[in-house]
Amino acid sequence: MIRIIAAVLFVTLFLIVSLPMIGVELLLGLFSRKARDKSSLAIVAWAFRVVERIAGTKTTVIGEENIPKDEAVLFVSNHRSIFDTVLLYGRMKQVTGFVAKTETKKIPVLSWWMILLHCKFLDRHDIKQGLQVILSCIEDVKNGISIMIFPEGTRGKGEDETEVLDFKEGSMKVAVKGGVRIVPIAISGSRAILEAQFPRVKPARVVIRYGKPIDPKEFTKEEQKRMGEVARGRIIDMLKESGVQR
Repeated sequence: MIRIIAAVLFVTLFLIVSLPMIGVELLLGLFSRKARDKSSLAIVAWAFRVVERIAGTKTTVIGEENIPKDEAVLFVSNHRSIFDTVLLYGRMKQVTGFVAKTETKKIPVLSWWMILLHCKFLDRHDIKQGLQVILSCIEDVKNGISIMIFPEGTRGKGEDETEVLDFKEGSMKVAVKGGVRIVPIAISGSRAILEAQFPRVKPARVVIRYGKPIDPKEFTKEEQKRMGEVARGRIIDMLKESGVQR
């Protein structure tokens, strides 16, 4: 229980201390949005890396060279733990907006940081609002801001790491309509941090594998309707590889 208490205390302290920083970031944004984005990313990514260290997680990263450096992309990943966001965002080198559950918007300060970093809040029960989120994401990638989505729509709870729920094909429209490539991400081992023995946080070995980008332009119009299926297949293959190497 010590680790989860320490993590909660750190996050709480960070949100309190960082409150005036938000004002500084907003002021910075009046002069340069790019500078504000870079600064906000550095602050939040640092906080997430601290949480990762508190949890005692040993993370192996494979294929980071597959992430394009000078273009916006759509990151898509399987989803096993609440810590997936912590692990991924702590390593982001480019400004990336995560698509999160609408309930997250109710968390003071945290939601303000998320808004600064172009995150979106998705109500899974409101189809119209979901469409607006997708359209907003398309606009962002066209403007050079990457987007991160967990296309399963919920966390996988099975013991088999290679069990990945069907991807929501609507989320793939961000890449197809936005004209950007898809970077598949396979996370294995993250469920062992918290969910496997909730509410305790335990040290765990996690593998994050970035796959080669998938370009929707290389597929026919009909095939583009099943880009989620393509990305899901790539991720399952990577999870099998990660299982061998862990």
